Amino acid sequence: MTRTVVHLLRHGEVHNPEGILYGRLPGFKLSERGERQALTVAQHLADHNIAHVVASPLERAQQTALPIADSHRLDLATDERLIEADNQFEGQRVSVGDGALRSPAHWPKLRNPFLPSWGEPYLMIAHRMLGAVHRARQAATGREAVCVSHQLPIWTLRRFLEGRRMWHDPRRRECSLASLTSLVFEDERLVRLVYTEPAGATDPKVTGA
Repeated sequence: MTRTVVHLLRHGEVHNPEGILYGRLPGFKLSERGERQALTVAQHLADHNIAHVVASPLERAQQTALPIADSHRLDLATDERLIEADNQFEGQRVSVGDGALRSPAHWPKLRNPFLPSWGEPYLMIAHRMLGAVHRARQAATGREAVCVSHQLPIWTLRRFLEGRRMWHDPRRRECSLASLTSLVFEDERLVRLVYTEPAGATDPKVTGA
């Protein structure tokens, strides 16, 4: 039986002084703190048997992945399936009681939170993420892989794998900045999920982080 570990790494903190939901918008890079978080995770994984490092195409994910790839002398791969979820509120402030959510013009987008109606359906997110995970597992068979993605896709996949409903309170996500959600496989079968925070805990209620 072959044991393979796929680490789902959330990117580090992003420079976002306006506090907007940046989603898939270009140009959002890691803050200085985010760069330190990326180095911390790379140090945490330095003694691990990493064979494959892959990231979302968005710049913050690529920046977070690079120190890990460099420390293991690996080429950094890109998988579009690890990208942030699509969201119709992209580029706007969406804190509760603030910005776009206060405008009646946007309320029809909120008609079905179980899908959700304002963006990419949860099930689609889970399925594409699972495809990326199994591709990484195959690339690192018998060793470990790191997939750098984003909070909502990682948390959605975790809920899917744990058999929980997709709809959830975003303020209760267990997916801090630069955290690792590690999937342990025996051959193709998932046997364990381990969550760790090498760079420390961050508040899931803080938007634009």
